Amino acid sequence: MWIIGKDIALFYAGIAGLFNEVFAQAVVFSTLVLLLALVIKAHYHFKFREAVPTRFHRQRREVAFAPGDGKPPIIVPWENVAAWVTQAQGMTQYGVQRQYGLGIGFIEPETGQQHFIELSQPGMPLALGLWEAVRAYMEYEVNTREELQDPHGLHRPGDPPYEGVHTFHNARRRLHRRYREGDIGLFAVTMWYLWHIIDLWTIPFHLAEWEIRTIQKAGQKTLPASLDEWSQPLPEIQWAKPSAELTRLSKEVRQRHARQPNRPITAIFAEVYVEKATISA
Repeated sequence: MWIIGKDIALFYAGIAGLFNEVFAQAVVFSTLVLLLALVIKAHYHFKFREAVPTRFHRQRREVAFAPGDGKPPIIVPWENVAAWVTQAQGMTQYGVQRQYGLGIGFIEPETGQQHFIELSQPGMPLALGLWEAVRAYMEYEVNTREELQDPHGLHRPGDPPYEGVHTFHNARRRLHRRYREGDIGLFAVTMWYLWHIIDLWTIPFHLAEWEIRTIQKAGQKTLPASLDEWSQPLPEIQWAKPSAELTRLSKEVRQRHARQPNRPITAIFAEVYVEKATISA
């Protein structure tokens, strides 16, 4: 209206009318959306007070699954665990929708019962990356959380192994450093500050830290005594060793990856696994 009518008064009148027309509906709709989001968040948040997480012990080379419903945890050898990535897609009135997930489980030898967990993921690379992080940890290819942190300077030595207020300050220091070095201009700096002002500055990071502390405390209370004892570190002389077959296959994967470093590691694993199954057959 301002551009077409060349009348600033008409522009202000139009904005005021639009505001008065939709304000009440917007307040009601936004409140309902907020309440729904809080209910969903609370539902998943309080699950941590009862759920026992799956635990990986690389010194024992074992994995502890918690079936839930008060049942004791089931401990299985690492090499008996299977992992898979799922992809599903369907057509809705909004277009094609895709879903991805990572599954981890095993078959109990005594009963033949299947035990598994499935974790939804935003995309296929993230699902594969989550499994690769677990596998690399169990096979001593990574030894600290810092090796898996964001490589863009958002984690510094001594920082907690999760996102929090320190992530915000590290990002701001990185922003200033890039500006001094000429990597970015004043516009990028201004937009960064504007975005975080709209995003309530450090409040979301404080909320993330509060939730993590709550989950950690809940996890400590729900962990069974037997699983807590199982989780303790072992003397190095008692560390379990991988089987000869796994050692051979891992060596083959490393050799092929060295020859083709740009090839996805998942494709190399799949190729070696298929060859192993063909030879066994």
